[in-house]
Amino acid sequence: MRRTFWLLNLLIITTMIACRSQEPPQPAQGLPEDMAAAVRQPLSAGERRYLVKQELLLTNHGPGQPEKHNLWLALVGDQPPYQTVISAHIQPSKHTVVADEYGNQYAEFDLSGLAPGDSVRISAEYNVSVTALDYLLDDCQGPLPAGDTSPELHIESANPQITALAAQLREGGSTVCDQMRAVYDYVAGSLVYSYNGRNWGAQAALGEMGADCTEYASLMIALARANQVPARYLEGVLTAPDTANGSPLNEHAWLELYLPGSGWAPMDPTLGRSSLTRDQFFAAANGDRIIVTRGRSPSTLRGASYWSHLYWPGNRGDIQVEDFGFTVTPAEDNASG
Repeated sequence: MRRTFWLLNLLIITTMIACRSQEPPQPAQGLPEDMAAAVRQPLSAGERRYLVKQELLLTNHGPGQPEKHNLWLALVGDQPPYQTVISAHIQPSKHTVVADEYGNQYAEFDLSGLAPGDSVRISAEYNVSVTALDYLLDDCQGPLPAGDTSPELHIESANPQITALAAQLREGGSTVCDQMRAVYDYVAGSLVYSYNGRNWGAQAALGEMGADCTEYASLMIALARANQVPARYLEGVLTAPDTANGSPLNEHAWLELYLPGSGWAPMDPTLGRSSLTRDQFFAAANGDRIIVTRGRSPSTLRGASYWSHLYWPGNRGDIQVEDFGFTVTPAEDNASG
């Protein structure tokens, strides 16, 4: 999990970055009907319900209160076919719901009245149904949709080092599924996991600085896009911490690839680091991850994750985030298929 602080003239932006129905996967916007008809439903492996809580505590340690102070908290929402929000409760109740270019939704709070020495706690509680899915890859034939193949910030798919590696990894693969499995195996098996607290991206993951979930996901997306395979970045929480990381944190990042015949399928090279369990995280939704946002750099979060806030002028306040995190617990009425 990463905390980043900026001071720009009289503007202070504080952000926090994290390192976690049986419908067919949603195809890219504008997918032709014949291509959509060729997508097969994944097999449902049951549903589980979780109680998810986001909490954030801010305190004004400054001598005065800013004229403006706004905070945006990314909200857990419906993400077919993976998850459905049964209920949601957000506090303080006075807020506005806004959306970004990826369709992510946020609760926007006006905190301009936060006096010196005062604190405010923001929370969101959800009851979420998560579906485990298995994808059928035996008929990986057909065209790929347009979109989600361009380079972007932290996904440097046009970088010469990445394009050369992508070409090397696709050699010998007779189908897109075979080629992307080679990419997945490379990322999961070659990177050295190290929680870095940075926002380095795909190209940096090829260096010797180590990589955490953001680099694992970013590099696999970049290698897929370099092969013109649509890929998208996902960020959210694990339903239980990845203890292999030696960290109690449950914030996490992974991705989706578009596979012919299967549509959008989730991949998690970070959790697939062990060769013993690697198959479990390729084209499989295990019911162990809850999506919060889509997109590598959502504009509302100004390149960060989960939340951001800004206030001005900066000399009138010193707003500090004292605490932020997720708790995820199984709901009492948990069900399996």
